[in-house]
Amino acid sequence: QLQLVESGGGLVQPGGSLRLFCAASEFTLDTYTIGWFRQAPGKEREGVSCISRQGRSTNYADSVKGRFTISRDNANNTVYLQMNTLKPEDTAIYYCAATKKLWLFGKCMPPPDYEYWGQGTQITVSS
Repeated sequence: QLQLVESGGGLVQPGGSLRLFCAASEFTLDTYTIGWFRQAPGKEREGVSCISRQGRSTNYADSVKGRFTISRDNANNTVYLQMNTLKPEDTAIYYCAATKKLWLFGKCMPPPDYEYWGQGTQITVSS
């Protein structure tokens, strides 16, 4: 079974940057659409970004557009989320998720469409 492990979280000041990593074991990622999600305390899980199997297509939530960049390196079985100009409202647990469903363009798929999830990594943006 595909296992995903997120890393790169931590505490950062407003305006700072972090890079999240989503690594897979046991299976290669190049046949999976990958999404990044986040969940803040007391809020529902929300989509942040997604990337197609070969990385040709990406999409972002309006709240992170222009600040976050998703990318993938299938040779190294890793997906990245570069987060710049972080704001306190970005504070949340961030999850990566994978699905075999094909996504090529448009709005990212919602959480129920993803079969595999990582354990999450905490991002705290605070001065």
